[in-house]
Amino acid sequence: MRKILFLPFLQMPSGHHQAAEALIDMLKIREKDIVLKKVDLLSYMNASLEKMVTKTYLKWIKHLPGTYELIYKNFTYSTIRRESFKGYDLLFLKAMHKLLEDEQPDVIICTHSIPSYLVNELKRKGKCHIPVMNVYTDFFINDVWGRQEIDYHFVPNQDMKTMLMDEHHIPQDKIIVSGIPVHEQFKRKATILSKGSRRKVLISGGSSGLGDIYELITAARSSNAFDYYVLCGKNKKLYEKIRSLGMANIHPLPYISSRSEMNEWYDRVDAIVTKPGGITVSEALRKNLPIFVHSVLPGQEEINLEYLEEKNLVFRIDKSLPLEFQLKRVLRNQPAMKNWQAAKNAYEKGLEMLSPDQITKFIQSLLEPAFTLSRQA
Repeated sequence: MRKILFLPFLQMPSGHHQAAEALIDMLKIREKDIVLKKVDLLSYMNASLEKMVTKTYLKWIKHLPGTYELIYKNFTYSTIRRESFKGYDLLFLKAMHKLLEDEQPDVIICTHSIPSYLVNELKRKGKCHIPVMNVYTDFFINDVWGRQEIDYHFVPNQDMKTMLMDEHHIPQDKIIVSGIPVHEQFKRKATILSKGSRRKVLISGGSSGLGDIYELITAARSSNAFDYYVLCGKNKKLYEKIRSLGMANIHPLPYISSRSEMNEWYDRVDAIVTKPGGITVSEALRKNLPIFVHSVLPGQEEINLEYLEEKNLVFRIDKSLPLEFQLKRVLRNQPAMKNWQAAKNAYEKGLEMLSPDQITKFIQSLLEPAFTLSRQA
């Protein structure tokens, strides 16, 4: 049977895994005769090492965010494009070559920059002839992603398509503006705001930290216009602290693993307060939910937020002002809502491939013998 190999990086829950799973599930529904496998290179090399790296990475972001931001922007998203990352070559290139020899995939889909870079290097050296596609999970493209040897690029927006064409001379027909892949269980929501007098607001981001979310919620405890539903994730401490408040308008929600249940919550609410992660924002845009950003992780999320604010797709929360005031200023302001809807429509108008049927049909085309033979010629 033909095989598609998906390559995220690290095992921790992330947009890289969510995008891969969204595509895997789309293909499973429409194609029964393909093996679909997702592999983390570091776990393949050493499972214990992967756990240690993940733990260290999370602690680093939490306790030393400034240093993470500095390194990220200097080494992976700088004004001077680096063509080679020798550290990754030394650490991972042989292992990636062995992984591809072991798995023998017919198509490779990279949802993280490091596997993409490594496969690009193997192809450049003539050690890999497998069709490869990059699927980007942020609203920008960092320097690590492979470019020249990658067969196709699923990019998040028209700006990134233009950048790849102008700065890296990637042919236009190799770049598809797909947006960031969202699981098809998240159905489009027709209406923006409910007709009731009290608006419902979903607050996300609790699994990564207690402080920001709890302060945000306690400041809104006297709200008479909004009901707040807080996604606490696996943060049991946050869940119990909010529950102990005993406030009728503040509702903590435990970890939700079901996408269908998450889709229902998106349908119940009128807006979302969250962080600017690529997947979460893309889900909210699909669900037609105004997006308010409460905090930002250093690195990727900061760069995402710059793009999203420039395109008027999100509203940044000012922590010096009451949350309720800022929500009302947008949700009860018809011109503000019209402007946001126009910005969202403009973004979606730039997408070239929206439906799961289109996406899966394109991926299936990479498995066709004619395409594979042309790449090996």
